[in-house]
Amino acid sequence: MDTTTAPPDTAALPSAAVADAAVRLGIPVAVAPVGLRALLPGRPFQGPAAPVTHLGSVDVLLETIDDAPDGAVLVVDNGGRHDEACVGDLMLLEAKLAGMAGAVIWGLHRDTAQLREIGLPVFSLGAHPFGPRRVPPAGTAMRSAFLDGVAVRPDDWIVADDDGVLVVGDGHRDELFAEARRIQSVEGAQAARMRAGRSLREQLDFSRYRERQAADPTLTLRRYLAETGGAIET
Repeated sequence: MDTTTAPPDTAALPSAAVADAAVRLGIPVAVAPVGLRALLPGRPFQGPAAPVTHLGSVDVLLETIDDAPDGAVLVVDNGGRHDEACVGDLMLLEAKLAGMAGAVIWGLHRDTAQLREIGLPVFSLGAHPFGPRRVPPAGTAMRSAFLDGVAVRPDDWIVADDDGVLVVGDGHRDELFAEARRIQSVEGAQAARMRAGRSLREQLDFSRYRERQAADPTLTLRRYLAETGGAIET
């Protein structure tokens, strides 16, 4: 079983490549709700999940940050509430100082201008000027989170970029990331050739595919590419 240590070059993997690899290998990968938005577009981040359920006060957040491994992603479950912000500049500055890679908030943030200055990548449902106004309940930190039903546990891995947030379990993670790297390499080479003037249809010998499909209407592009060693996720 994998640990929370990722392959050295995992940080370079886009979420789309990981998602394509998951489809190709049949490995389940969860996607966070599309309502989560990046506060700092163009700032991808990845790392082991450090999940916590917000209880209305900062102590559980500080405990989670204190215990998180270097490069972890803070995942805060505030139930998707729209009546309060559950993190602000102090908590996310603390997370950055602790060496965390980013944060995913199932709820709202505040101190938006300061968060942009801090520079820690954050996904959330948006901003709200008020912090929690409820009486903070007493309780032990719950080291799990749910992003609108998507469970996040400490042995999960978070992959986040402008396309969204993926939650990758610990099963077959090395295999998944290896396939994602392969897909990224192949498609990157294809894109480079396209920029040099060689069309994708030419690279895939698309005219040959159409000839074969005319003779065999059951032939799909995916199957054709698998048979010929091409790659593009369709």
